[in-house]
Amino acid sequence: MDPKTLIDTSLAIGLPVPAWFIELFRALGFTLHEVPMNLWYAGIVVAMVFYRVGGVHARRFSSRLMSQMPVIIALGVNFGIVPLLFIQVGYGQIFYPATILMAWFWLGVVALLIPAYYGIYIYASGLGREGDSMAPIKRFVGWASAVCFIAIGFIFSNALSLMENVPSWSELWLRHSFHGAALGTALNLTDVRLVPRWLLMFGLALTTTGVWIAVDSAWFARGESADYRSWARRYAFRVHTLGALWFGVAGAWYSLCTWSPRTIREMFLGGWAVLTVVTALSVLGPWLLLRRKGEIGRPRAALIGLAQLLVLGLNAVSRQVVQRHEIRPYYDLATQATDVQWGPLVGFLAAFGVGIAVVGWLIMQVARLPDGGRTFRRVRQAGDGSWEGAFRQANGGRRGHPPLRSPPAGLWLEVIQGRQV
Repeated sequence: MDPKTLIDTSLAIGLPVPAWFIELFRALGFTLHEVPMNLWYAGIVVAMVFYRVGGVHARRFSSRLMSQMPVIIALGVNFGIVPLLFIQVGYGQIFYPATILMAWFWLGVVALLIPAYYGIYIYASGLGREGDSMAPIKRFVGWASAVCFIAIGFIFSNALSLMENVPSWSELWLRHSFHGAALGTALNLTDVRLVPRWLLMFGLALTTTGVWIAVDSAWFARGESADYRSWARRYAFRVHTLGALWFGVAGAWYSLCTWSPRTIREMFLGGWAVLTVVTALSVLGPWLLLRRKGEIGRPRAALIGLAQLLVLGLNAVSRQVVQRHEIRPYYDLATQATDVQWGPLVGFLAAFGVGIAVVGWLIMQVARLPDGGRTFRRVRQAGDGSWEGAFRQANGGRRGHPPLRSPPAGLWLEVIQGRQV
């Protein structure tokens, strides 16, 4: 069977936004999603290992990260809506058949995400109330959540690699169907791209975790000791180095051993060769900044964070270019007609801009606290007990800082600071 017969290339109306806009927001949205996603994908594993076998500072970072994790997951899930939206808008003819073939596993993402999210809350609560004496069941829940998030990553790698593996659709459909109806039980396990792509993403997530150790210690952990910040500088470099090596090996495997000859020519010898080289070498930017001796202050930590954001952005663009080359024989976004829907487009841009501004404002309020969430908690207890009063006292009574209107917002500030709740 010709796999093209499984792709509906006809559109009743044109694309609601231009093709370049779809590609831009796929890359931008995925880059923003990837920052928190990397922290739960690999960061939870790192935090669990640190707490199990690390020293006092490793355990402190583990507690900080796991206390922040509920907020990180919430941000990551919401940012993930953007790339998922635009992949459906632009590549729905490829995306939907691929995910229908593996429908039960695709729906299983929700079944894994909800208990994993609750599990993180249970583990973070146990850290705050019980510490080292935490009940074994709560520790087990933490590890189970880490496994769930890794499994979610594997399912997403299956779906995205199956989008590119169009020639396998016919065989998978015949093997996983009943009287012509797809059973939704197929997985892309025979695709040589699956495992290296999955491992590449985990290596990239390790580099982001290393960067977060440094950024957190400089921007959100000023109440911690100088010894802790010294530990954070050393281990940020070590975790990032491990991730960079992992990323390099998996990336070489993925690109040199699994891409089609046509894609290899385009990415290494054609017009995209510069992008390929820059993407591969970009991981050295944060690594060199972390390698420099001396304390990591806020300016340097911000530069390291921006360098890592560039790494993630370049990888997002490169993956999109490769995906476009792999599926071009079956579907080409650039050839689709366009009928711009200005109302939804303007509404999306407005909501997206407001959302980014609100998240940025919240983070800056946290960064302005003198010495972390512990100060916020202390001044609240010493003052009139109100969240508004605590916020003003924590900022030295200065004007220009709007008060928080509700306890949940105050709790958000304390949680992202790493206070054990």
